[in-house]
Amino acid sequence: MDFDAILEDVGGFGRYQKLVIYLILLPAVIPCGFHAYAQLFMSANVEHWCRVPELDHISDLGLVKNLSIPMELRNGNTQYSECSMYKLNYSDILRNHESPTEAATKVTPKDTTSCKNGWSYDKSIYKNTIVSEWNLVCSKDFYPTFGLVLLAVGGIVGNYIFGYLQDTIGRKPSFFIYLLIECVFGVATAFAQNYVVWTIYRVGVGFTVPAIMATPYVLAIELVGPRCRTLCTILSNIAYSMGLILLSGVVYFVRDWRHLALATTLPFVCFFLYIWAMPESPRWLLARGRFEEAEIILKNMARINGKSLPANYMVHLRRKYESDKLKQDIEKEKLRKYGILDLFRTPNLRKKTIIITFIWFTNTSVYVGLSYYAPVLGGDEVLNFFLAGVVELPTYLFLWPSMERLGRRWTLCMSMVVGGVACLTTFLVQHETNVTLALYCVGKMGISSSFVVLPLMASELYPTVVRGLGMSLSSVLGMLGPIFIPLVNYLGADIMVLPLIIMGALLVAGGIASLLLPETLNQHLPQTLEDGEKMGLDTDFCCSPPVKETKQGNDLKLKDTLDQQICNSCNASCTCRMVNVPLLENVTAIIEK
Repeated sequence: MDFDAILEDVGGFGRYQKLVIYLILLPAVIPCGFHAYAQLFMSANVEHWCRVPELDHISDLGLVKNLSIPMELRNGNTQYSECSMYKLNYSDILRNHESPTEAATKVTPKDTTSCKNGWSYDKSIYKNTIVSEWNLVCSKDFYPTFGLVLLAVGGIVGNYIFGYLQDTIGRKPSFFIYLLIECVFGVATAFAQNYVVWTIYRVGVGFTVPAIMATPYVLAIELVGPRCRTLCTILSNIAYSMGLILLSGVVYFVRDWRHLALATTLPFVCFFLYIWAMPESPRWLLARGRFEEAEIILKNMARINGKSLPANYMVHLRRKYESDKLKQDIEKEKLRKYGILDLFRTPNLRKKTIIITFIWFTNTSVYVGLSYYAPVLGGDEVLNFFLAGVVELPTYLFLWPSMERLGRRWTLCMSMVVGGVACLTTFLVQHETNVTLALYCVGKMGISSSFVVLPLMASELYPTVVRGLGMSLSSVLGMLGPIFIPLVNYLGADIMVLPLIIMGALLVAGGIASLLLPETLNQHLPQTLEDGEKMGLDTDFCCSPPVKETKQGNDLKLKDTLDQQICNSCNASCTCRMVNVPLLENVTAIIEK
């Protein structure tokens, strides 16, 4: 049964959909990035140096450092060492000199040693982090990065299970199951007493992070007609970006990691109020054979949308549903079952699958990587993260017209290449903090744009019979990025721009690879594997952006005929596909007819 046809009767994007999307689904998307990125600030690396108990009574911090801490070169700047101290007997030094100031001027230390009595921390920015509470520095400085890796591993496992759960018991029940898990582990994080317990709780949170956004997004897509799906995608991304901006505000006021864990979990606790208001997807209910429940929602939808249905509408709909379901059950026995291997059996479909998956991996890696990298970029960490969220919003203003005019392929390519070049350019200005920040923002804008285009383009390239498999394969392999990218950022501890160079190279490579894919703007969706294999066989790497043909005056009817008989293509054909068409012979033949 074609649910989109039913939506035309009950309202494809009426008052019902607007109320559900604007008051329930979009608010549910806003805090989805809280738990994904709050961990950056829970495990923020604060300035630290070796503690010398004999000097604790001295209030002049600069004097203490001059007397006990050697200088070293880091990121092109001379700074106090974080993990070494002078090898001196400070009790004797203070006893033999009248004042610490005199000792600092007369004592010439030579040998250094590692920290013997722990560390002192600068708490002017963060009141408390897991780094300062559990001394995760020097030999343990990889621990916070390992926490991010485990968060991503939990996300991959959770996303796989959630996909199965969502299709089995429904969108709504699975959402609240995951919401409960996220809230329990989010609150438990605030009461962790050591690093090991903290990582276990963070894996539990990560288990839900990618999946918790899926239900609002999927519900929004399934409640509206085809023309409004792109709008819902854009709105969901805007809501997510606003969540990142709000998170920077939360971090600005909450500088203790335990309080931050509670503050970022509170919005999710409030979403349990949606348990009565959030509807189940009627599209899913019909697909699972639960017509009675779907009927209640459809009647409610028509009533709120102001649609008057015939008295026997639901009766006829039920009969048609049962008839279609019977036919479908019979046909299912005849139809072959498709697997992931079908994505790789034929050369053209195999090429597209590999390219889409590679681009998905680069997009996920760079988006998460740039978000992770914002706090360590230099300057005010919270301000950097705020700017990283703000710069995403302008991209959505030109993204929609760009996709409609230039097409998916060129919009994807330009977004990734511009963002990649901006990241690579930071190597030339690595000592200019403000310029590096500006280039970082351009890179974030580019990756934000491509992250919107890619899923839409992928869904239009994979054939219907394996579309779900293809999207799942590409997204799951793409989620390997958040496991790999914290390790890249960890390398930036000594060379700050190195992660930006690696991410920039990935973006440029992905942008160039996107030109090997065919344009999908205004193209019919491939249905079978044969359609998927034929689609894009004549695509040239240098193909120009699609050009929308104009229809004027009395030539309209002739032009339509030419379009159908000469090249049999749609109104958004690539110009390079039209170059080799023998126009004169065909035009003459048509005119003679």
